[in-house]
Amino acid sequence: MSSRPPLIINRLDAERLQRLIDAAGTKERFVADALEEELARGEVLDPEAMPGDVVSMNSRVQFTDLTRDRQMVRTLVYPHALAGTEDAISVMAPVGAGLIGLRVGDTLDWRLPNGGEVRLRVDAVLWQPEREKQYHR
Repeated sequence: MSSRPPLIINRLDAERLQRLIDAAGTKERFVADALEEELARGEVLDPEAMPGDVVSMNSRVQFTDLTRDRQMVRTLVYPHALAGTEDAISVMAPVGAGLIGLRVGDTLDWRLPNGGEVRLRVDAVLWQPEREKQYHR
């Protein structure tokens, strides 16, 4: 991965994500390993200290897939919440794992399981739980 901006992770998210990584099966291993690598290099903050422009779990984020020149709006969720959330993207999906911890304006080159790469840019965090003082979700 050539472009790796600094990451900021909410402590509660980091703990929950580590449990997901630990429980990942063979099918999810590629994404789990990449996510674990990202968590290891991220700065972990208490939820109350999270900047409002960082993509955290359950954030609604506007981002551009610069590889395909396609802008999207998605809510970053845990896999169990996919069915109940409109326009959701799982943190255990390749692109979802790439978004966690990025700030508005960050660009990330992210490897895909098929050997390809995608370049993502965070354009806006439209809603973030920490910004709304929703710390325990």
